[in-house]
Amino acid sequence: MDKKAAKRFTDLIVWKKAHQFVLAVYRLSGKFPKTEIYGLTSQIRRAAVSVPANIAEGFRKLTNPDKLRFMNIAQASLEECRYYLILAKDLGYGTIEGLDSQLTEVSKLLYGYSEAIRTGGEV
Repeated sequence: MDKKAAKRFTDLIVWKKAHQFVLAVYRLSGKFPKTEIYGLTSQIRRAAVSVPANIAEGFRKLTNPDKLRFMNIAQASLEECRYYLILAKDLGYGTIEGLDSQLTEVSKLLYGYSEAIRTGGEV
């Protein structure tokens, strides 16, 4: 199979999956109690949006160390989301199973993308 290098960040599967994760987080957090609007709702949305945003920003960086820094920030934001999902579940704000599996998939893809950058592969 002939793989072409992505021309835009929107061509990246990892970005597409991260964007879908954000949309799912928005759907879930939209059901949180109104008292959480400045608390958990705001925090989980900010962390989720950070993932595809950092992938996008890192995509155009010129050096691999710069690219990797943004991918690392995206990965850290995913872990932050993981905690917020646990908290939302424990507070009884919704079911997180689907979101948790999406998060895990994005994390694996992001790791693979970072490894490709680190080893100088075509991305």
